[in-house]
Amino acid sequence: MPADRPQLSEEVAAALRGRIMSGELRPGARIRLEEVAAQLGVSITPVREALLTLRGEDMVELEPRKGYVVAPLSKQDVVDLFQLQGDIAGELAARVAERITAPQLDEITLANRALLRAKRTADVERLEFELHRAINLVAQARKLSWFLHVATRYTPARFYAADPGWRTGMRDDHEALLAAFGAHDAAAARAVMTRHFTDGASLLVKHLDELGIWS
Repeated sequence: MPADRPQLSEEVAAALRGRIMSGELRPGARIRLEEVAAQLGVSITPVREALLTLRGEDMVELEPRKGYVVAPLSKQDVVDLFQLQGDIAGELAARVAERITAPQLDEITLANRALLRAKRTADVERLEFELHRAINLVAQARKLSWFLHVATRYTPARFYAADPGWRTGMRDDHEALLAAFGAHDAAAARAVMTRHFTDGASLLVKHLDELGIWS
């Protein structure tokens, strides 16, 4: 068993968030510490710490004689989470359109090309994150970017990266976003970025509908 790194509990929490938001772990499902630890190759300690974090986020609940269970999740919860993300990301994109320089646009364009060439799900997930991080840095809004980072913790990135339909929509959205940046069109950049997130909500809601996940 590998030694636990200081940030290991955060990695476990991220893995569990993804499983909850993608419907792999359903509302009411019991989360067994030993089982999670074995699946992720960690000790019980970071799993226990991760569950304490997730309890504070209302992702899990602690029930007497049952232990940790997945908290209720409604369709409106999902819509609300993505609407919040879209609103913040849209504001950041509008600021980027207003201030982006030609070298910055070239850098973001190159990052997008690398993303479009990616085939493996893990690479798509990583490069998409890096592209959005590069975009948000141009906005020069540290606190707003931090709020977006917190909100997007609840996005099951692996689920999206593995979906061919989402990848197609991502390519179209990024092309429109880069065009808006190049034209310094803040309104268009805001609209495209917001839609990028709300379309993601629709895809996830459809997936969870098909799983019959709603409590």
